[in-house]
Amino acid sequence: MNVLILFVSTGGCMKKKMTIPEILKMKQNGQRITVLTAYDFPFARLVDGGGVDIILVGDSAGVVVAGHDTTLPVTMDEMLYHTRAVVRADPKALVVADMPFMSYQTGIEDACRNCGRMIKEGGAQAVKIEGGSNLAHVIRAVSAIDIPVMAHIGLTPQSVHRMGGFRVQGRNGQAERIMDDALAVQEAGAFAVTLEGIPAALAAEISARLTIPTIGIGAGPSCDGQVLVIHDILGLCEKYSPKFVKRYSDLAPLISAAVTQYVAEVRSGEFPTEEHSFSCGSDEDNQ
Repeated sequence: MNVLILFVSTGGCMKKKMTIPEILKMKQNGQRITVLTAYDFPFARLVDGGGVDIILVGDSAGVVVAGHDTTLPVTMDEMLYHTRAVVRADPKALVVADMPFMSYQTGIEDACRNCGRMIKEGGAQAVKIEGGSNLAHVIRAVSAIDIPVMAHIGLTPQSVHRMGGFRVQGRNGQAERIMDDALAVQEAGAFAVTLEGIPAALAAEISARLTIPTIGIGAGPSCDGQVLVIHDILGLCEKYSPKFVKRYSDLAPLISAAVTQYVAEVRSGEFPTEEHSFSCGSDEDNQ
């Protein structure tokens, strides 16, 4: 006898995989877009479980994970490694991967090849490229081969030496240039643009003028979405404390306390106990 069993969910609908069209629709509907960084499997699971719309695998990993002072030393191989780790968590959020310094600035052919690797080998659904009018031709070429591009203008960390440090952009007569950059990347085919470190009023004007979503970081409350670094909001990065960061938790003391207790228990013989040890008889406790 064939028995048909129907499983009926009593909970809410499962969250669907976020897509580029859905992100664009969010701007049209006035819905705020949430973005956080993640660089590995466990953080990707936690961030996605919290309900973010986009996970950015940022080259900020070079600073908050690898300990560099800037993002400039980060390589393609390192970004591919981090992106693969995030994608293995099977997040419902859209995964956008940063293109590291010198992976796209050396010409269209290199840019298309490396962005293609990030999609094909890394598993990302989109890439992020820093630069405005000066790199619109690259964004246009990458977008033309159906690789979605999130642009990044304003304070672009890969341009730290030209800017003389991590300085607010768009002041002292620079506002028109930033607006031109925003219009240029939109015209080149970017599906969204990150606005970093610019005055709130300028970000509001750009957000109102563009048809693509703006994602702010240090750009005020009027952007279509916001992005922060996960280590910053959890109190796990002591190297920098930008004004625009809000710390939602302070995990560093908790982690330090756990490590201190572990060290003390090992030295005193309190850990491990029989509870944490294997017996000779049964295979039931193999794990």
